[in-house]
This record gives sequence, C-alpha cells and structure tokens, in this order.
Amino acid sequence: MKKLISSGSSFEEKIGYSRAVVQGNWVFVSGTTGYNYDSMTISDDVVEQTEQCLQNIVKALEKAEAAMSDVVRVMYILPDTADFEECWPVLRKYFGKVKPAATMIAAGLADDKMKIEIQVTALKA
Repeated sequence: MKKLISSGSSFEEKIGYSRAVVQGNWVFVSGTTGYNYDSMTISDDVVEQTEQCLQNIVKALEKAEAAMSDVVRVMYILPDTADFEECWPVLRKYFGKVKPAATMIAAGLADDKMKIEIQVTALKA
C-alpha cells in the first residue's frame, strides 16, 4: 500500500508531488532543498542549506517511520560543483556511519536561491 508524505511545503501543492512516498518497506524522498518549510525562507549559504536539507529529510523519514540509518542511496545535485566540498562535513555528520551509495551531479535547480538539492531512498529495517 502506498503512503504519501507531505512536508507542508507550498511547492508540493503548486507542482504536484509528495515530499516522500512509502511503498512497502521502501521510502522514496523527493529532491529536498534547503528551504525552512515553516517560514518558506532559505539561507544564502550552501552549508546552511545542506544542513536544512538534511533536517527536512530526517522529518520526512520520521513521518515514514524510517530513519537516516535506513538510507541506502543518496543523490546530491548542485548548480556549482565548487560548492560540494564545503558540504562534506555536514554530509559526513548525517551519512558518515550509514555510508549509502551516492551520486553527485551538477545541474540547474528550480530557483537560483537553491544551492543544493538532496534526494534519498531508504529501506526500512
């Protein structure tokens, strides 16, 4: 049975997607940016955006009854590859022990304010 998870982001309604979808033991978390969904604000700093992305992902996983330790795959999308290394300490904080399969790609994002987008897939234990 499929379960849809919302973060309350206005983007989900405007565009027509879910923050996450649970199918069986799998959790698919949409590309998540560094917006604080409570205030719909975003920092100018890529490291702060990375931290907020991951906090948003943690919340989505919790709603799906999963945890960061369940993440098996992660994709990082950055418009500027030069920003990626700055993010590594934050990424290591969340994924250092989990060590999911990972990909980083460079691509434009939906808004020039967005400096990173992170997508994860989790398999609930």
